[in-house]
Amino acid sequence: MFMGASTKQGHEIATKSREIVQSLIKDKVKNLSSQEKDIVERIVHSTADPEYADLIAISSNFIKAILKSLKAKEDILTDINMVKSGITQYDGNVECFIKNKETIAITKEATKATTTKEKEKKITRAAAAIQYAADNDFEGIIAIGNAPTALYKAIELKEKGELNVKAIVGVPVGFVGAANSKEALQKTDIPNIITKGPKGGTPVAVAIVNSLIQTINNKD
Repeated sequence: MFMGASTKQGHEIATKSREIVQSLIKDKVKNLSSQEKDIVERIVHSTADPEYADLIAISSNFIKAILKSLKAKEDILTDINMVKSGITQYDGNVECFIKNKETIAITKEATKATTTKEKEKKITRAAAAIQYAADNDFEGIIAIGNAPTALYKAIELKEKGELNVKAIVGVPVGFVGAANSKEALQKTDIPNIITKGPKGGTPVAVAIVNSLIQTINNKD
């Protein structure tokens, strides 16, 4: 009896929460597609921050590209393990290489730079993880919630033709590099979704990806 009551109460709370979110942002999402609305609603619900309804920017080719990739069960690559852990109910692979020994080796090798030209190739571990994925024939979606350097590296490798990324969820958080990296992504032809300014982070990246996975699962 107690478990049943608890489950019912949880469902009622979730329903009420969704109703509140929808009432707060209804005027801001009225011109969006159903998938785009779901994304914004889930972000606001996850963060308890209605301002995200004004901060989300979605490229015109993003929804079609990412849904096609998800339906094909292509890999999802994340910048950190927290984002990976938050992505659920996906039948494809969700990968994060930030702690791989090969990624660490790439980073260490770059720290040995001595000449000016070599120093320009220094790389963070988050960016090295993207490089490792590219070197190992990654194909699919990239979700970045924390590391601007990973986003810059993904853009660089895609534009060089070295990274087969179909869409990027680019929502790194922070006051150093985050906003600029997202602006750089917007200027590309890569299907993308971003949050304007410094806001973003793991909960936002996870909310976006899970919303779209749910869309695919509901259609199957």
